[in-house]
Amino acid sequence: METRAQRILTSNPGFLNSLVNLKSSIVRIYLPPDTNCLISTINHCLGSKNNVNLVISSKNDTNNWLSMEDAMEHCRAGVSIWRWAGNETNDGRDPDIVLVSSGNEVTTEIIAAAQILLKLFPSIILRVVNITDLMILEGDSEHPHGLSEELFNGLFPPNKPVIYNFHGYPSVVKQLIFSRKNAHNWKILGYQEEGTTTTPFNMQIVNETSRFHIAMLAIKKLSVDHKCVADEAAVKIANLKHDLRLIREYITETNTDPKELFDFRIAANKPIE
Repeated sequence: METRAQRILTSNPGFLNSLVNLKSSIVRIYLPPDTNCLISTINHCLGSKNNVNLVISSKNDTNNWLSMEDAMEHCRAGVSIWRWAGNETNDGRDPDIVLVSSGNEVTTEIIAAAQILLKLFPSIILRVVNITDLMILEGDSEHPHGLSEELFNGLFPPNKPVIYNFHGYPSVVKQLIFSRKNAHNWKILGYQEEGTTTTPFNMQIVNETSRFHIAMLAIKKLSVDHKCVADEAAVKIANLKHDLRLIREYITETNTDPKELFDFRIAANKPIE
């Protein structure tokens, strides 16, 4: 399904930047991660009044990560931890790193990156968060949907690295989290004006939002405080670069993405086969 907003963003990703500068009381920006979330979001928008609703979707097939019931709950909150995509337990410990996404293709890459990291370094504690209502990033005093500092810090613990894979320009997110105390811990990946007519995965590669780029960046950040990661970082990153190079060669030769990149299902805490 290709929405009008998606067509605008294809030719002008800066449209998102323009909207976030409008009056906060009327602007709503949604990036549903799958079909069920898209249905829930559209249903909400059709019943809303006096708002400018932007819904960003895609014409490409994608995985359905949530059941309809879970999707409705996720969309009501606008953000939630996807524990099945990480490896957190209920022992009260903060995660070592948080991977975040907004948008369907970039969400696939975040989930795949999380599974790569858990396979390489099973001892790290990894949290995966999905944001479908972009305006939750602002403070509750700045936007009706904004999160309080307490709720924000609960999702994104201070002094822990956060990698955010975003559908548009990184500057949009930087603007929204500017007043957050731990904004300096965030690394925001997004559109870099790279790629034209190419495959979906190659678009992720050239804009450095692919699962490999995310995993390599996470390894570098984890190496600062985790010796078990630092000791193997150089070798693991070299292997990821090698895998990425082989995929790029395949795409160049065939003009298609390897099917195995997207043909996967995830059970709770089970790595991609």
